[in-house]
Amino acid sequence: MTSTSPSRRRVLGAATLAAVGASAFGAAFAPSAFAQGAWPSRPVTIVVPFPAGGGTDAFARPLTAVLTKQTGKQFIIDNKGGAGGTVGATLASKAAPDGYTFFMGAVHHAIAPAMYPKLEYKLEEDFVPVGLISSVPQVIVINPGKVQATDVKGLLDLLKKNPGKLNYGSAGNGTSHHLAGELFKLQTQTFITHIPYRGAGPALQDLMAGQVDLMFDGLGSSAAHIRGGRIKALAVASAKRAPGFPDIPSAVEAGIPQYQVSTWYGLWAPKGTPKEVVAAMQAELRKAFATEELKTIWTGLGTEMPNLYGDAFGKYVHGEVVRWADVVKRSGAKLD
Repeated sequence: MTSTSPSRRRVLGAATLAAVGASAFGAAFAPSAFAQGAWPSRPVTIVVPFPAGGGTDAFARPLTAVLTKQTGKQFIIDNKGGAGGTVGATLASKAAPDGYTFFMGAVHHAIAPAMYPKLEYKLEEDFVPVGLISSVPQVIVINPGKVQATDVKGLLDLLKKNPGKLNYGSAGNGTSHHLAGELFKLQTQTFITHIPYRGAGPALQDLMAGQVDLMFDGLGSSAAHIRGGRIKALAVASAKRAPGFPDIPSAVEAGIPQYQVSTWYGLWAPKGTPKEVVAAMQAELRKAFATEELKTIWTGLGTEMPNLYGDAFGKYVHGEVVRWADVVKRSGAKLD
């Protein structure tokens, strides 16, 4: 056996230490697995806090289909309805922040802090804002077989002659549908009975069946039913007409210019989700929103393509939280 001289051992030891140091340096400064495109390596769950058939679902399903095509990994919708969307939000806030669970919430979740004093989560603290998914105007829709009105003026005449006799359905207490109804009542000095449901889908089904008279719905969930003639749209709650719906008057044209309400939808990740994953998801969203497939669907649902991500989206959400807290206070809206 050949022995190694002291000088030879010193050289080998130094080389070994250098190799270990280089390895450690590389591990510390090399791009993460997420940055190298390893995400997603398995199915991704999108928690939708309402039953199927509502506005959130209308945007979530085509979006997840495109994300699945782009990444080659399944994006799965998990509908968790209840309590104006707060049940699903609570569950999503407690999900592992590993990049495989996201939360698709809505304007309802900016309203919730003012309506639900004992929420088990804090939207602006327990989630990381990823990006805006869409923003559509609310639309005043009626069951044409029950409500004999062809425009907003006719509806107001009917409401003032029959105070309290008509009712409106909503996606639940504290949702934008609920607050849009309360704001309408406040601005027009009318009274309509509120009937909360566990999502816009069930409320729309009862509207079409004649169980409720009208709704202040997000245009996205009402779009197909308006086109099919199952419900009638009287006006969109915005200053201008909605893309894809040139025949529906704006609130300004309908004679209620101050009545401007939009239902927006956004994507969040549980707090602690790696920044690289959030950035990767944002990149996938940008790519998805550039497709002709989603452009066509979004226009058909009455909205334009979004472009609001990260901190900018977070600031927008904060402004909405403040705004809706004021509406709740002024309208006196309560949990029914």
